Amino acid sequence: MTRIRPFKAVRPQPELASQVGSLPYDVLNSDEARANSEHSPYSFLHITKSEIDLPAGTDVHDPIVYQKAKENLQSFLQNNILLQEDKPAYYIYSLTMDSREQTGIVAVSSLDDYENDIIKKHEFTRPEKEIDRINHIQITEAQTGNVFLAYRNLAELDSLVQNWRNNHAPLYDFVAEDGVKHMVWVVDSYVEIEAITELFAKKIPNTYIADGHHRAASAAKVRTALYTESKVEPAHFLTTLFPANQLHIMEYNRVVRDLNGLGSNDFLKEIAINFDVETSDFQVLPAEPHIFGMYLEKQWYSLKSKSTIINEDPIGILDVSILQNGLLDPILGIQDPRTDKRIDFIGGIRGLDELERLVDSDKMKVAFSLYPVTIDQLFAIADSGNVMPPKSTWFEPKLRDGLLTHLINE
Repeated sequence: MTRIRPFKAVRPQPELASQVGSLPYDVLNSDEARANSEHSPYSFLHITKSEIDLPAGTDVHDPIVYQKAKENLQSFLQNNILLQEDKPAYYIYSLTMDSREQTGIVAVSSLDDYENDIIKKHEFTRPEKEIDRINHIQITEAQTGNVFLAYRNLAELDSLVQNWRNNHAPLYDFVAEDGVKHMVWVVDSYVEIEAITELFAKKIPNTYIADGHHRAASAAKVRTALYTESKVEPAHFLTTLFPANQLHIMEYNRVVRDLNGLGSNDFLKEIAINFDVETSDFQVLPAEPHIFGMYLEKQWYSLKSKSTIINEDPIGILDVSILQNGLLDPILGIQDPRTDKRIDFIGGIRGLDELERLVDSDKMKVAFSLYPVTIDQLFAIADSGNVMPPKSTWFEPKLRDGLLTHLINE
């Protein structure tokens, strides 16, 4: 039984939606956010990345950053950049990228469902990232980051969503600077609200976190903290729920700062133990599982996994596991990619040129491109109670922050 409910969203005035809506806080660093919002006084980054309004070099975890976020949120509300709905509603949110559309329902989901594994997870979280969002939620008293949930598609629900779209004008309809089209409809009819709530409760036994594990975990910990302090217990968190058959997972690539003391020739010899290595005259974006691209010293290579390192269990068969267990750990000495500072992760949306740039600039020594995980693999692992290696999935397109916000005391 999946429990969702409508909520009184804080949202932009329709004519300001394209200026307010911003990329998620966790896909931009502070410098990128500052540049992105330099000429955008209404950008929601002033709330989610509020260090951009403080002196350069301010520690992003300094309490002043969270206080600035609260001030900016209140200012947006006081100046009617944002408003809050008078009554609870669901929202239909459609994103179109490269002619491919996905349409979800924005709702608040039950934190009890999160705790009781009705909402299934597939990643561990990192404490420092949790603390950041816990502080942000507690001080702003708002969930500004949307948790992206997936569910096995239900034709009856698809039909209800499409019928509403066909018969109602969108609240928002704009194309963002990255070319992604965003459309939002308000579902405020009692009949449709009850129908949506009931369909999830009776016909969708589980949902799955696709993107936003840290946001969800932070929301759960905020509930515990607030209940301990004041007996006020926020019971829900902000989510958008998408049918699985509309989703697209991109590769999540890896870059490493050094070769663990090896020279390039010795490194290549070590790789050849577990992989068939071939040079390539072109960038290597794997077209099938168990093949990797590698960029080293201005040369691309194709690495084909040998059968001896392919484990057929649900975790071991993933390419992120094969690369970790067959190369990153035994050769480069990266035992825990969640905590090792020598490795970084590059979402597929940034392209292979970004891998080349990082290596050619000497910021990184070697880069690896991977074949993406499938949504069926994600579901199977979550259903089994296991977790994927960190940074296994990159979903595109991304939901915009700021279009729909949940106040935790609403």
